[in-house]
Amino acid sequence: MTTVALPTAGRRSLLARAGLAIVAAGNAEVGIWGTVSPRSFFDNYPGFGHHWVAELGQYNEHLVRDYCAAEIGFAVLLAIAAWLFTRNVVLVAGAGFLAGTLPHFAYHLTTTESFKTADNVASLGSFALEMAVVIAVMLFISRRET
Repeated sequence: MTTVALPTAGRRSLLARAGLAIVAAGNAEVGIWGTVSPRSFFDNYPGFGHHWVAELGQYNEHLVRDYCAAEIGFAVLLAIAAWLFTRNVVLVAGAGFLAGTLPHFAYHLTTTESFKTADNVASLGSFALEMAVVIAVMLFISRRET
């Protein structure tokens, strides 16, 4: 019988930190793009011929800049949490991220008629994945011995 070795505590911590860093990078990409070029973000996000933001209403530079600035804030919080990786910092950063992302996700659950099925799956799936990663890391660190 073959046994599967579970990752060591150090490897699990590294995976958790990497998860936070990847979510932070995604938020940074959105935030920087929309801050540097709000019209391009509005017209072209997420790219590759898809236009998720433009499908939902008229262009509003102020709204795009505010949203993207918040994404930069989430990126900074999550990057610091990945770097310091202390229980309190991870839990606070995760809670802040979830407090802002959950209502955004809920809104997108109500706008599925605006997108093709593949775009809905990609959009909602990316929300669910990033929230699942953050929640998993929060659970991991809350159970970890200090």
